[in-house]
Amino acid sequence: MSTTHIETHVQYNHSYMMTEDYMAQEEDWDRDLLLDPAWEKQQRKTFTAWCNSHLRKAGTQIENIEDDFRNGLKLMLLLEVISGERLPKPDKGKMRFHKIANVNKALDFIASKGVKLVSIGAEEIVDGNLKMTLGMIWTIILRFAIQDISVEETSAKEGLLLWCQRKTAPYRNVNVQNFHISWKDGLALCALIHRHRPDLIDYAKLRKDDPIGNLNTAFEVAEKYLDIPKMLDAEDIVNTPKPDEKAIMTYVSCFYHAFAGAEQAETAANRICKVLAVNQENEKLMQEYEKLASELLEWIRRTIPWLENRVPEKSMSAMQRKLEDFRDYRRVHKPPRVQEKCQLEINFNTLQTKLRLSNRPAFMPSEGKMVSDIANAWKGLEQVEKGYEEWLLTEIRRLERLDHLAEKFKQKATLHETWTRGKEEMLSQKDYESASLYEIRALMRKHEAFESDLAAHQDRVEQIAAIAQELNELDYHDAASVNSRCQAICDQWDTLGTLTQKRRDALERVEKLLETIDQLYLEFAKRAAPFNNWMDGAIEDLQDMFIVHSIEEIQSLITAHEQFKATLPEADKERMAILGIQNEIQKIAQTYGIKLSGLNPYTNLSHLDIANKWDRVKQLVPHRDQTLQEELARQQANERLRRQFAAQANIIGPWIQTKMEEIGHISVDISGSLEDQMNHLKQHEQNIINYKANIDKLEGDHQLIQEALIFDNKHTSYTMEHIRVGWEQLLTTIARTINEVENQILTRDAKGISQEQMNEFRASFNHFDRKRNGMMDPDDFRACLISMGYDLGEVEFARIMTLVDPNNTGVVTFQAFIDFMTRETAETDTAEQVVASFKILASDKNYITIEELRRELPPEQAEYCISRMTKYTGADAVSGALDYVSFSSALYGESDL
Repeated sequence: MSTTHIETHVQYNHSYMMTEDYMAQEEDWDRDLLLDPAWEKQQRKTFTAWCNSHLRKAGTQIENIEDDFRNGLKLMLLLEVISGERLPKPDKGKMRFHKIANVNKALDFIASKGVKLVSIGAEEIVDGNLKMTLGMIWTIILRFAIQDISVEETSAKEGLLLWCQRKTAPYRNVNVQNFHISWKDGLALCALIHRHRPDLIDYAKLRKDDPIGNLNTAFEVAEKYLDIPKMLDAEDIVNTPKPDEKAIMTYVSCFYHAFAGAEQAETAANRICKVLAVNQENEKLMQEYEKLASELLEWIRRTIPWLENRVPEKSMSAMQRKLEDFRDYRRVHKPPRVQEKCQLEINFNTLQTKLRLSNRPAFMPSEGKMVSDIANAWKGLEQVEKGYEEWLLTEIRRLERLDHLAEKFKQKATLHETWTRGKEEMLSQKDYESASLYEIRALMRKHEAFESDLAAHQDRVEQIAAIAQELNELDYHDAASVNSRCQAICDQWDTLGTLTQKRRDALERVEKLLETIDQLYLEFAKRAAPFNNWMDGAIEDLQDMFIVHSIEEIQSLITAHEQFKATLPEADKERMAILGIQNEIQKIAQTYGIKLSGLNPYTNLSHLDIANKWDRVKQLVPHRDQTLQEELARQQANERLRRQFAAQANIIGPWIQTKMEEIGHISVDISGSLEDQMNHLKQHEQNIINYKANIDKLEGDHQLIQEALIFDNKHTSYTMEHIRVGWEQLLTTIARTINEVENQILTRDAKGISQEQMNEFRASFNHFDRKRNGMMDPDDFRACLISMGYDLGEVEFARIMTLVDPNNTGVVTFQAFIDFMTRETAETDTAEQVVASFKILASDKNYITIEELRRELPPEQAEYCISRMTKYTGADAVSGALDYVSFSSALYGESDL
C-alpha cells in the first residue's frame, strides 16, 4: 500500500515533523538522544498526560501512546479538541488502509496549519513506531501549545523562556536559563505558581536541598488548583543529569496558558503606565507654558507705561538720552522677548498636537494667557513703541527749532534794544524851545530822518513778535522770559511812536520860524540813514543763524548770498555818493569860510559811521562764505550717509520679501516628502541666521543717520522700521513653518499616513486655498469636503467646523485639515480602555486598592494614581478603596463613564 509523504523545507535526523517558522530552534532533537531510555520515559509520560488533558474534554483518554493512535481515530479527535475545528469524517473500517487513511487525514490537517513535515508517513504511526509517534506529538504540542506564545519581540520557545525568566526573576535561588537543568530543584515551578497564586504556596518555606519535595509540591498544587495534570515524575527529573527539554517545555507551557489572565493584567499595567507618562509630560509642558506666558506678559505690562510716558524734556541733550535709551531697548531688551514669544507659540502648538495625538482634551491656558491674549498684548506694545519713536523724533525736531528760534529772538531783540537805547530821552528833549531858526529846521530834518529810521525798524519789531509767538506755539520752556522781553519791546515801540508824533507836532509849530536849512546836511542825512539801515540789515543777515536739512536748501542760501554779493558794487557807489555829500559840505565850508560845528544837525550818523559799517560788511562777507561752504560739506556728508543706507536697504528689503515667498512656496510644495520640506526650511533658516550681519550693519548706518539728525531719504522707500518689522516677520515665519512641518511629520508618523496620502491632502488643500495664504475659508473647506465625497448637511458641517476651528477664527489651517482627515482612523487610547485596564488590575472589582496599585504599577506611576484618585464610595466599598473610573474619565476630560 502506498504511503503519504510530505516534503519538508528543513530536515532533522530524517525522523520528525516540524514547522519552518518555529522549529528552527529545535536542532537539539538528536536521533541518538531518543535512544536514551530516561528521555524516552519522560517524553512518553509527559506527552501521554498532555494528550489526556485534552482528550478528557471529549470523554476519552489514551493508555499507550504508540498503540492508541495507530488507527488515527483518537489522533483526529485530539486535533479537533485542541484546534476547535472539524476534521474530515474518519474511515470506520478496521483494515490497515482504513487506519492509514485516518492518520493521513490527521497529517494533512497538521500540514494545513503551516507545519512542514519531515520524512514521516502514516505507515510509521500505524505500525506503532514510538520515536515517530513521540515526534509527531511534539510537533502538535509546538504548533498548538507553544508557537503562539509571544513575549515582547520573541515567540515560541524563546518567548516561553523569556516569560519564565520575567516571572521568576524576583525569587531567590531561581535562575531559569534553559528547559532542563534549571528546573531540577523544583524552585522554578514553585516560583511560577507563587508569582500568580501566592495563596497556594508558601515560597519562603521551600529549601533548595529538597528538590523532590519542591517538585511534588508543584505537581500536586498544579493538578489540584490549576487543573494541570501531573506529566512528570520528581525522581526522574532529579535523577537524570539533563532532564528531557521537550517534556519540561510541554509541562511549563501549561502554566503559561493557565496564567494567561495574569498576562492581561501586565499588559493593562503597561498601558496605564504609558497613559500616565503621557499625561505627566503634558502637565509639565502646560506648566512651562504658563510660566513663560506670565513672564512675557509681565514684561509687556512693565514696558508699555515706559513707552507711554510722553513728558517732553527741556533740553536737546536730555531728549538725546531718551532716544539712546530707546535704541538700547530695541537692540538689547526686545529681541530676546521676540524669541520668547515665538518659542511660546511653538510650544503651545506642539503641546496641542501631542494632546490631539494622545486623544486628550485641548489645553486651555489660564485666563488672559491664551496665545491670542499674548498676541494682542504684543500688538499693543508695538503700537505704543511706534508712537514713542515718532514722538521722540518729533520732540527732537521741535527742540532743535526752539533753540534756533530762541537764539534768533535774542539776537534781534538785542539789536533792537541797542537801537532804541536813548531814543525816548532824545524824543523827550525840548531843545527846539531855545534853538535858532536854523537849528529848528535842522531839528525838523533830523526828526524826519528819525521817523524814516523808525519806520525801517517796524519789520524787525514784527519779526521779534512773530518769533515770540512761534516759541509759545512750540511750548518753549522759557516762554515766560521771552514773552516778558517781547512785551517790553512792544510797549517801548508804542511809546516811541507816541513820542515821535508829539515831537513832530512841536517842530511843525515852530517850523514857520525856521527857514534856513542846510540842503547838503539834509541830503546826507536822508541818504545815509537808509544806507545805514541797509548795512544794518546786511550785517544782521550775514550774522543770521540758519538750519538746513538738504543740499538743495544750502544751495539756495548760497545762491541768495551770491545775489547779495552782486549788489555790493552798487552799494559801494551809494557809499561813495554819501561820502561825496560830506566832502561837498567840507568843500563849501572851506570855500566860504564856514565854521562847522562838526555835527550834522539832521542825523547822528557821520561819514566815519558809514565807513566803519561798510568795513564791517566787507569783513562779514568772506566769513559768511566760509560758514555756507562748511554747511554744504556737512549736507554732502549727510547725502552720502543717505545713499549708503539706501544702497543696503534696497537690497535687504527685497531679499526679505523673496525669502518670505520662498518659505511660502516650500510650505505648500507637494513634490517631495515632509523631510525634504524640513531640510529646505532648515537651509533657509541657516541662510537667514547668516544674513543677520547685514541687518546689524544696516542698524549701524541707521544710527549714524539719526546721530546726524537726518530725517528723510529720497533714495529708498525702506525705513529701518520697515526692515526691522520685515526681519522679525521673517524669523517668526520660518520658525512657525518649521513647527508646522514638524507637527505634520508627528501627525503622519503617529497616525500611519503615507507620504502619498500627505501629498494628496496637501494637493486638495492647495487647490481650495484660493488666497494662497495657507488657510481655507469655511466655504472653500465645504467645497473641498464635497469634492472628496462627503455628503454634508448644515448640522454635520457645523459639527465638523467645531472640530477643525474650535476657537472660531473663521479659517481652517492645514494642520487642522490633516487632523480631521485622519481622526476617524486614529488608534489612540480611550477612557474606556483605561477603565478596562484598571478593572483587570483590580480583579474585576469596581474599585482598586493602594496595595494593588503599588504591586502592579511602577512606583512613580503608582504614586501618581494614588495622589489623584478619589475615594470610592460604592456599596461594595472597603477601607482604602479608590475610584479608578472617575480618574480615567478625568484623564481624557470626560464626565464619569
